[in-house]
Amino acid sequence: MTEFRLTSLAQSLPDTVPFVGPETQERARARLFDARLGANENVFGPSPIAIRAMAETQHWMYGDPESFELREALADHHGITPDMIVVGEGIDGLLGYLVRIMVAPGDAVVTSDGAYPTFNYHVEGYGGVLHKVPYRDDKEDVDALFKKAAEVDAKLVYLANPDNPMGTAHDGTDIVAALQHLPEGTLLVLDEAYLECAPQGVALPLPMDDPRVIRMRTFSKAYGLAGARVGYAMGAPDLIGAFDKVRNHFGMNRAAQAGALAALDDQTWLRSVQARIVASRNRIADITRKNGLKPIPSAANFVAIDCGGGPEYAKAVLYEMVSRGVFIRMPLAAPQNRCIRISCGTPAQLDILTEILPVAVRAVEMG
Repeated sequence: MTEFRLTSLAQSLPDTVPFVGPETQERARARLFDARLGANENVFGPSPIAIRAMAETQHWMYGDPESFELREALADHHGITPDMIVVGEGIDGLLGYLVRIMVAPGDAVVTSDGAYPTFNYHVEGYGGVLHKVPYRDDKEDVDALFKKAAEVDAKLVYLANPDNPMGTAHDGTDIVAALQHLPEGTLLVLDEAYLECAPQGVALPLPMDDPRVIRMRTFSKAYGLAGARVGYAMGAPDLIGAFDKVRNHFGMNRAAQAGALAALDDQTWLRSVQARIVASRNRIADITRKNGLKPIPSAANFVAIDCGGGPEYAKAVLYEMVSRGVFIRMPLAAPQNRCIRISCGTPAQLDILTEILPVAVRAVEMG
């Protein structure tokens, strides 16, 4: 066989992936990073109860294909019914399933230019056609998203609240008001990965089964279980039930299910992590201001930093930081690419940031 019989769609796609992981960069550098502040992981870790639950899991058994106990607990936590919840392999996995059941080749999908690239990756992988609108004032422009959806008869509109990569957030009441302009037959995909990091008022004040919206949440961020890959979606039962037609029913491993269940039960630990995230955001803002940079107010577990000198300047700062052992990232689309993005870190990691950032800034300014 000299040629593999890929589909014409697969043949047309570029050989790219949404993210280059820090491990890939470490292998290229042949050394580990001293401070890993670029992946928006929760460096404060999961609840010790969750760690113990995962360690004690009977790994010889497959995970429950219905994630029954976790869905029951989530339903109780949110005051809804289990048929309004689907559990999957992180929000990334759930976005893939959603696109699979909603988007046929040629269908229109709307997102913001520079928003979470994994969603775009799934849409293009199923032949959907992406239509993008720019950010406004470093926020995703809800009105423009919905207007574009009407223009192109979009199946889906993607909105992250709080946003990644900028960390900005809309009040939930503002999104509700804008929903009157969402076209009939268009579904709002509301990515709430960072909601537990956000202040009161960001959550959408609508019933979870409102048929206009599907909400995506995760245990990867505030709950500290990024390595376990546990996400869930909430929406109308008929929509949630459709996931069963395409999802990997054994995609959730048993340890991840046990860890998420224990983490959800330990809200005291969650509150302690939320306080540390706030403290870390404040310290990052202080460190960057002292180096002549402008932190953008964040509702997530990272801070976008306006470097003030345009995209080439920001890219140079990022390069200098990475070359000195501090892993950070930056937005890729203009005008957000004038920024770098720094994830919340431990006090020790932020001590390293305090030491390295001025050195990197000086190196860029000296050319």
